[in-house]
Amino acid sequence: MRAATIIRCGQPPVVVSRPAPAPADGMVTVSVTAAPITPLDVLCASGTSYFGSPAVPYVPGVQGVGTLDDGTAVWFPTDAGMRPGDGSMAERVSVPASAVVRLPAGADHRLIAALGLSAVAAWQALTWRGELRPGEQVVVLGGGGVVGQAAIQLARLAGARRVIAACRSVVAQERAHRLGADAVVPLHDTDDVAGLAQRLQDATDGPVDLVLDPLFGIPAAAALRTLRRGGRLVNLGSAAGEVAPLDSATLRSGSLRILGYTNNELSASEKGATMRYLAEHATAGRLVVDHVTVPLADIGAAWTSPATRRVVVVPG
Repeated sequence: MRAATIIRCGQPPVVVSRPAPAPADGMVTVSVTAAPITPLDVLCASGTSYFGSPAVPYVPGVQGVGTLDDGTAVWFPTDAGMRPGDGSMAERVSVPASAVVRLPAGADHRLIAALGLSAVAAWQALTWRGELRPGEQVVVLGGGGVVGQAAIQLARLAGARRVIAACRSVVAQERAHRLGADAVVPLHDTDDVAGLAQRLQDATDGPVDLVLDPLFGIPAAAALRTLRRGGRLVNLGSAAGEVAPLDSATLRSGSLRILGYTNNELSASEKGATMRYLAEHATAGRLVVDHVTVPLADIGAAWTSPATRRVVVVPG
């Protein structure tokens, strides 16, 4: 079978011929129909992740969508790049039977792959970690990314009365509007905390209850100033910086809560249940994400190209 393979850490994968996975107890073989290239895949393959340098060669891909031998459509996770073993970017992959999630009839494999664990993070950060309640007002930082796109829609599905998105590019701002954001605030390279905080406050309808933050840095510090007394900020990334200029007075005066989130806190059953929930909404047309597909043969170029949309690898 053909498989994308990391030969040396720090270099893009190449497509090579590898033996098809052999059946084993407790495992199932999936014919892969769609596998996203995620930041985690690229980080692990760089050899610089907190998981350590992976043993090479290996097939990357921490998740994917495909069909079982009986034709059942499934989503599945892998530990590729984090632990020994191969991932989803091959024609076939072997995964634990307990890990696969059956998809609804008519599910768009490419869309489900594009949403994947990013949408899981958005939902769990909003509802479990962030304790979102119907009628609350939410700010979504990084509304143009996959997590942000999903969060805008999922906050609505959870009953938020108003959703404000903060995005950098004009394309991302327009996308956030289409996905249902009530207001969109531009992020600028020259932003200062006070200026961005004022723009966010101007877009809100009173104090904010919850901030979903995959950015940190100045955007997080600014969004913190919009929160009501006892409000929550859930951080699940650092795309804008590893350090944020938070001030003690804002934290203390508002009795605010800053919470961290990672999918690694979820059990396999929790991930599976969340994916089923998200797949149902996606199949019903209530959850989308901007994505583009590339054939497996072109994965090397796609791996290193700047992407404004989630890239999904498909057979070909």
